[in-house]
Amino acid sequence: MAISPNLKLRQSASLVLTPQLQQAIKLLQLSSVELLAYVEEEMERNPLLERDDDRNDDDAAAPDIADGAGAGDEELDMDFDNLWNGDGVDGSAAGADDIERAGAFEDWGRRGGSFDGGDRDLEQMVSGADSLRDHLLNQLHVELDDGVDRLIGLHLIDMLDEAGYVTGDLAALARLLECEVERVERTLAKLQEFDPAGVFARNLAECLSAQLSDRDRLDSAMQAILDNLDLVAKRDIRALQNATGCDGQALTEMVAEIRTLDPKPAVAFDHTVAQPVTPDILMRAAPGAGWIIELNQETLPRVLIDNHYHVRVSRGARNKEERHYIAQCFQSASWLVKSLHQRATTILKVASEIVRQQSAFFNKGVEHLRPLVLRDIAQAIEMHESTVSRVTTNKFIATPRGIYELKYFFTPSINAVYGEAAHSAESVRHRIKALVESESSEHVHSDDELVRILRDGGIDIARRTVAKYREAIGIPSSVRRRREKSSIF
Repeated sequence: MAISPNLKLRQSASLVLTPQLQQAIKLLQLSSVELLAYVEEEMERNPLLERDDDRNDDDAAAPDIADGAGAGDEELDMDFDNLWNGDGVDGSAAGADDIERAGAFEDWGRRGGSFDGGDRDLEQMVSGADSLRDHLLNQLHVELDDGVDRLIGLHLIDMLDEAGYVTGDLAALARLLECEVERVERTLAKLQEFDPAGVFARNLAECLSAQLSDRDRLDSAMQAILDNLDLVAKRDIRALQNATGCDGQALTEMVAEIRTLDPKPAVAFDHTVAQPVTPDILMRAAPGAGWIIELNQETLPRVLIDNHYHVRVSRGARNKEERHYIAQCFQSASWLVKSLHQRATTILKVASEIVRQQSAFFNKGVEHLRPLVLRDIAQAIEMHESTVSRVTTNKFIATPRGIYELKYFFTPSINAVYGEAAHSAESVRHRIKALVESESSEHVHSDDELVRILRDGGIDIARRTVAKYREAIGIPSSVRRRREKSSIF
C-alpha cells in the first residue's frame, strides 16, 4: 500500500459559544439586581449606549391567558448564519433557538449550567456563613416532598424573627392560601424538626421543648418544668417540686440542664438585612376570568443605542483603529439590546405557562397546587429544560397569594454545592444506603462523615437530614452498626 499525502473535504457542524451567545445565556440567569448592575457596567464601557428613561413599554404585558394560551410567543428576527461555523466572533446575532442549543450544550459540557465554568452561589462567594433563610430553604427542599407543604413552609420561613421564632397569625396565612389551619399547623410541626433545634417555635417553652426532644431528654418531669417557666424565673423551688413531683436534687439538675439550652436558636446565623424582593413579573386578575401576566417595568433596564452619536463619531473617525472600535461598540450595543429583549420575552413566556398550569392554585388555594417539573414547562413552550431552569431561578412573581420565586412551583430537589445540578431526594437516599453497605467492620461512617462524603460528592445536605433518611430506609445508628459488625455472633 502506497503512503502519500492526500487532501479530503469533510463537512461537519459544531456549536460555537461566541461571546454574544455567552452573554445571552448569562443575562438569562441573572437576577434583576444583577442584571441592572451588569447593564450599568456595559453603559460605562460602551459610549453608544444610553438610558431610555422616557420609554413607555406597553409591549411587556402578556395577553389574557384565561383561554389557556401562552404569552410572549414572539421571537426575535435574528441572523444566525454564522452560528454554526468556527469564526463566529464577528458580532453576528443568533436566534432564540440557538441560545437554547448553546445553553443545553453548555450544561452538558459543564454539568452545572453555569456561565463561566461553575458560578457559585452569591452567599458562598461573599461569605462563608449561611443566612438562616438559606439554611432553612435547603432543608425545606429536602424534607418536604409535598408541594403544598413546601409553599406553606416558604411562608412560615418568612414569618420567622431573628431569634428563630414564628411571628404572625397562622389563621391569616391559612386564609391567604385558602387551606385549613390544621394543614398549616401540620406543616409547622414538620418545620419544627429542622436544624437548629428549637427553630419555628411559637414561644420559649416550645423552643426549649424541641431542643430537649432533640436530645431525647424530654420526659414528663421536664415538660412539667417547661409548663411552669414562670416558677423557674421566680426561683420558687417548692412550687416546682409540687408541679413535677421531683425532689430538690433532681429538680436542680433538670433546671441546670434547661439553662444550657439556647432560647434564641437562630442567633448564630448571618442576619444581614436582606433587600426586599422586587418581583420580575406582575400578575393580576383579568376582567371576567383568567389572569394577566406582565413584566415589572421597574426591573427592566432601559437602554437604547444613541444612533445620532454613532453617526457623528463614525464620520469623525480618523483611522482604521477608530473605525474598528466604533464598529465593535455598535455591534456590542446592538446585541445587548436584543439580548435584553429576548430575556424579557423568555421570562414572560415561562411565567405565563407556569401560571396557566398552576391556575387551580391561584383560583382555589394551595390545596390545588399540582405537581410540576421543568420538563412540563419546557415541552409546553418548546424550550430546553436548562433554559427554563435559568429563567425560574432568582426570578420572582407577585401573585394575589404572595411573592414567589418561580422555581417554587416545581417539585423539590436537593441542592448541589457550587451551583451544580440538583439531586433528587431518592438518589440521595440510595447514595446513603450504598455508603453504609460498603462499610467495613474497622470503619463505620458516622452521620457527620456521611455528610462530609456527600458534600464532597456535590450534595449539599444537613446532618439531621442524613439521619432522617438513614432512619427512613431502616439503617441503624453508627454505634449500633459498629456493634453489629464487630459481633462474633
